[in-house]
Amino acid sequence: MAEFTLPKNSKIRNKGKVHKSEDGTNIKNFKVYRYDPDSGENPRYDNFEIDLDDCGPMVLDALIKMKGEKDPSLTFRRSCREGICGSCSMNIDGKNGLACTTAIEDIKGDVQITPLPHMEVIKDLVPDFTHFYAQYASIKPWLQTVTPEPSDKERLQSPEDREKLDGLYECILCACCSTSCPSYWWNSDKFLGPAILLQAYRWLADSRDEMTGERLDELEDPFRLYRCHTIMNCANACPKGLSPAKAIAETKKMVAERQI
Repeated sequence: MAEFTLPKNSKIRNKGKVHKSEDGTNIKNFKVYRYDPDSGENPRYDNFEIDLDDCGPMVLDALIKMKGEKDPSLTFRRSCREGICGSCSMNIDGKNGLACTTAIEDIKGDVQITPLPHMEVIKDLVPDFTHFYAQYASIKPWLQTVTPEPSDKERLQSPEDREKLDGLYECILCACCSTSCPSYWWNSDKFLGPAILLQAYRWLADSRDEMTGERLDELEDPFRLYRCHTIMNCANACPKGLSPAKAIAETKKMVAERQI
């Protein structure tokens, strides 16, 4: 596997026949990153020309059309097509986002599609999430308690406490934020990154969780938490409109308050 980067001697190839609309004006060109480690070839861009009159409105629709009608070897992830699962996260026109919620008409000129930056590439638009998921597992993303579970009801919380989870639980772990963060590019082996730290704060903010001290102990580290320099790329990249930077700031505040 290779970290996503396009070498200087990359080639651009045209794939598939162009099917123009009657007036020939609604053709959109897509430049798609291609890389197959098994082939031994360098990464490249392929050009796909898509008739938008015969295609759905989203970038994912165009990718599905490319794979189904032009080149079945094109590889990408997708599932829900509704911006819920996070599977189709990629870099589109220079910005991380979800292919299923990015409208083609919002992109001027050619549409350039690459995998999420600074992640190892398995094939084409599919990055390797192994390390990302291992970091997620490291924060123990589940409710931890020491008191016995109530026998006749769920663990309840007030509407006010439940409201504190808004802007946190909606994270779909698409990694758009983490892979837009320069601090994560440089220190991803130690820095947990915006997505995982937002998920960590989701449990710190949960009134039902009883392991706050232990969770803060795990996060209080020069790299795991404090490599965040509030660059704010994470908030700009999040397709769900969340603010990982705010969650990280709240976590730092909790660490500072318990030392006073």
